[in-house]
Amino acid sequence: MRERADQLKTQVRRKLQQLATSSGVADTLALVDALERLDVDNHFREEITTALLRVVHCNEHECTVAASSGDDNGDLHVTSLRFRLLRQHGFRVSADVFDKFRDNIGNFRESLSSDTRGLLSLYNAAHLAMPGEEALDDAIAFSRRHLRSIEGKLMSPMAEQVSRALDIPLPRYPKRLETMCYIAECSKDPAMFDGAGAVLELARLDFELLRFLHLRELKDLSLWWREVYDSVKLSYARDRIVELYFWACGSFHEEEYSRTRIILTKVLAFISLLDDTYDIHATIEECHKLNRAIQSSFDEFEDNLEPHEKYRVSYAKSGYKQLSEYYCREAQWSSDKYMPSFAEHVELSVMSSAYPALVMTALVGVHDEATATVEAFEWLASMPDFVRASGEVLRFLNDIASNKVRRNEKDLPSTVECYMAEHGVDSKVAVAAVAALAEHAWRTINQASIEVDPTRLPVTQLVVNLTRVIEVIYPRGQDLYTFTTDIKGVIANLFLDPVLV
Repeated sequence: MRERADQLKTQVRRKLQQLATSSGVADTLALVDALERLDVDNHFREEITTALLRVVHCNEHECTVAASSGDDNGDLHVTSLRFRLLRQHGFRVSADVFDKFRDNIGNFRESLSSDTRGLLSLYNAAHLAMPGEEALDDAIAFSRRHLRSIEGKLMSPMAEQVSRALDIPLPRYPKRLETMCYIAECSKDPAMFDGAGAVLELARLDFELLRFLHLRELKDLSLWWREVYDSVKLSYARDRIVELYFWACGSFHEEEYSRTRIILTKVLAFISLLDDTYDIHATIEECHKLNRAIQSSFDEFEDNLEPHEKYRVSYAKSGYKQLSEYYCREAQWSSDKYMPSFAEHVELSVMSSAYPALVMTALVGVHDEATATVEAFEWLASMPDFVRASGEVLRFLNDIASNKVRRNEKDLPSTVECYMAEHGVDSKVAVAAVAALAEHAWRTINQASIEVDPTRLPVTQLVVNLTRVIEVIYPRGQDLYTFTTDIKGVIANLFLDPVLV
């Protein structure tokens, strides 16, 4: 399989180089998009960078002329695809590129409503909006309205792509899950992009090779967890090692992140155990005791690191220690039956969401020394806005989901409940307000991907990947980590079922 994969890489590389030097922007963008959605882009990073730099050059010097001459630059799909790909790669692209699709009063032209592919591309691209880009709010509303009106009338594979995007927009969908779906969809329409045959075959081979590694890791982690779970004897704690590995794998699925997945899954398991204990079952004294026991487990992570990497564990321990302190404060609030203000709640619960600590933990396992540097750890430890925003996405989506479930009497009031109490509104209004805050947090993350120093972009991408999985775990006001029925099929598809062709 690997020998055949190497042959296919040569073919695809040749095709990409050919398109980047002699073909139109539309063909180049289509191939780059396909390589990324099919998860084979890691084999062609230099070639993709070269191709996108050419696209940037076109943006600066040729687009106006090309659009007026009827070229692909005037096409909604191509314009949206260019916007999305460039922003995802850290290039600055103005939202003004969509102005040419508006009428004299500034609304998107209704004639675009028949362009399904263009609407879908616009919808996905607009979800890379940054704070203050209200023009992209219009783009989302316009494209969503028309996509929903035709959703039940579309043929495959467009029907599946539209349904998936309306559920979770492409920039927020975990890449591994997109690949699983996109392989099947491209197989139904081999003419979706130039060079599809070789790319599809390579994607299938890569997917299966990586799946073997994932299953081996999952087996080892399941054995480890069974020993841990049986030894702590906390029957109330959620037994979710497969779901937690899915969480880690959805964030960092590539072969080079094997160590990261293993460390992250183990830490997620401990945090889940601690969360269940603090929330509803333990006394304050028991919480402290369990916290000390779990902190000692970090020592084993050092055994998986090279001597020059062992310093990293101190950052993870520090993050975890702070997380434990946040849990203790929440437990105290609960014990005192204290109703915090909305601002107080957000300040504490965003940190207790564990995501700021998990970002640090993920970086511990990264092999690339150019990414996992002392400077990167110090930067994350300073809690930049986009790391906090990641915690906000988790906190707000989690609380929206928990709002539908009857609370245990020992549970701390959620952000939704605090908002209701503070503003005197019903749960529907409060949920909408909290959902808007989650949306704003995503925009803060998008902004970081554009404005961050290029040397820090790989670290920023780690945060983006971690945040994407939240959308799958807490979709449409559901908590699929606690109530796992609806996510079991997705997990089975990812790890066990044959790739559809």
